[in-house]
Amino acid sequence: MIAPAHVTAEIASQPQCWSKAVELASSSTSALPHPAERVAVVGCGTSYYMARAYASLRESEGLGETDAFPASEAILTRPYDRIVAITRSGTTTEVLSLLAAVSGRVPTVALTAVTEGPVSRHAGTLLDLGFADEKSVVQTRFATTALQLLRAGLGIDLTDSVADGELAVAEPLSHGWSARSQFTFLGRGWTVGLADEAALKLREAARAWTESYAAMEYRHGPISISDEASLVWCFGEAPGGLEDEVAATGAWFTADAVDPVASLVRAQKLAVEVACRRGLDPDRPRHLSRSVILPGALA
Repeated sequence: MIAPAHVTAEIASQPQCWSKAVELASSSTSALPHPAERVAVVGCGTSYYMARAYASLRESEGLGETDAFPASEAILTRPYDRIVAITRSGTTTEVLSLLAAVSGRVPTVALTAVTEGPVSRHAGTLLDLGFADEKSVVQTRFATTALQLLRAGLGIDLTDSVADGELAVAEPLSHGWSARSQFTFLGRGWTVGLADEAALKLREAARAWTESYAAMEYRHGPISISDEASLVWCFGEAPGGLEDEVAATGAWFTADAVDPVASLVRAQKLAVEVACRRGLDPDRPRHLSRSVILPGALA
């Protein structure tokens, strides 16, 4: 069994990173979106899923219209007051291209772990999350720390979230989860983005068969793939009757009572456990690199 050199330690350090993010949010109020601003949030891969979670949460809190886009597909024809980019490396081609295209027209802020990289030449403001940078190719603590920073910027008290994160780090996963051959993650509202991210972690790290849906949409067809070999995991409160419907398929159902971001920590741990069980190195997934930099990219 492969023992990952980096990702396990990075997963375990998340509650400490979140506490630092709360402190950073309190000193960065001028850079973060203000109430009633129209905001676009962009990213790629994991960062895009964090953008989606934040956008849904900000709107649900009544703090302003908020759209989330993959950086490569952003539609910026609306009159946005601010654009937020999430980019761990600060080198991702699509993010840099978008920031360059709107430079001088819209205030931009980038959440990044590498402030001295190319993003420093294209973003109006940088928020330094270098304390959450990672050596593993697979993103864990940077992504959740960026989301927690944005949540704190909405005025959300993260005390319980940090405590739940510590619990998620310390407690072992339920016995038998990693032996499942199919995983479905569900969410509601802002946690749909977290469900998508959990599924991505299993695909990246463990090459596992994973799917993700809005919880109510799961009933409209996807439930048909669930069986005795499946784990169905709902982020946040499950819709009424869903657990019974999943049980009827023979699948194992779980819905954590902890903060949804702490629940994502458990999903990250599951991804590592499944990868190691299959003899894979979750630090270095095949065909992936730390950043996608296309030929002729901006510097």
